[in-house]
Amino acid sequence: MTTLDSYRTVPGSGLRISPATLGTMTFGEDHGWGASVADSERMLDEYVDAGGNSIDTANIYTNGHSEVIIGDWLSKDPSRRDRLVLGSKFFVNLHPGDPNGGGAGRKAILHQVEDSLRRLRTDYLDLYWLHNFDPATPREETLRALDDLVTAGKIRYVGFSDVPAWATTEAIVLARVHGWAPVIAIQAEYSLLERTPEGELLPMARSLGAGVFPWSPLKGGWLSGKFRTGAAEPEDTVRSRDRRPPASAYPVLDALHATAEELGKTPAEVALAWVRGTPGVTSTILGARHPEQLRANLRSLSVDLPAELRAQLDEVSTPQLNFPAENNAELAPMLQFAGATVDGVAHSLYPSLAAAQRY
Repeated sequence: MTTLDSYRTVPGSGLRISPATLGTMTFGEDHGWGASVADSERMLDEYVDAGGNSIDTANIYTNGHSEVIIGDWLSKDPSRRDRLVLGSKFFVNLHPGDPNGGGAGRKAILHQVEDSLRRLRTDYLDLYWLHNFDPATPREETLRALDDLVTAGKIRYVGFSDVPAWATTEAIVLARVHGWAPVIAIQAEYSLLERTPEGELLPMARSLGAGVFPWSPLKGGWLSGKFRTGAAEPEDTVRSRDRRPPASAYPVLDALHATAEELGKTPAEVALAWVRGTPGVTSTILGARHPEQLRANLRSLSVDLPAELRAQLDEVSTPQLNFPAENNAELAPMLQFAGATVDGVAHSLYPSLAAAQRY
């Protein structure tokens, strides 16, 4: 059984965090949905009281209101600030018409961090995440600016969110070569219905020693238990076709429900446990609109999927990955090991090697 205070070390660092991070994209009702200020503060209280120490936000979440809510909450008890791992993100331009208001350039980074620190009422961030990919700005400029912020004590660690694997790899290597603050973790959308990060991002993170923080582990609610074949459509999806799962998702949803029923758990608990059990995952980002939803999501920490049930979910949700993922996973071992059993895995013999004379 996992608990919020079963802390994990973020690979490549000395930072220890909870296996579930409190995501705060839902904090604030500014967009006509989300959590009220009172509910947001209750969720922060309940998460921390249960032993959680990792909070994730971004400058764009409710146009900065999410950061303000967290900052106001922190100000009520400043002693808890140093006990928490507080992360925010930069990239999104909150200043219409300003070409330097967003992105990953030095000017943008320096003013974005100051704005986030002001809203959060703190003088440092534990994790500062690049929130998206800026192809035009040299990686050296971004990394050096972030290293300067580490030196200045305004951030402690650097992470990349939603950045291609090749660009993240380049950044990790550049930081190592120059002795700059390392990129210690990535964020990526990952769930039973979004497994394509297994092609590049997750293997890259494991190979280079970076932590993995999955976001949207319930695929925007599709894996929460609302949907299955033959079930009545939830009221909040009736008016919006784009909020309904595609037909291709239903075999996965049905298998999820079957697994949940076999274990006596909810589909959401099983879906979150599946993500948490993926090799390389450090901390899963959990969002909620009200405290009961957060409590329900945190109950997933008590779920450990039996290997055979996980294998069934793996099979039904197997994604179509970009080349050369399938080639590397299936053909390469046959070519390399020629039927030998290596590290406990038995490999097939390449058919033409078995059928023809060898010279």
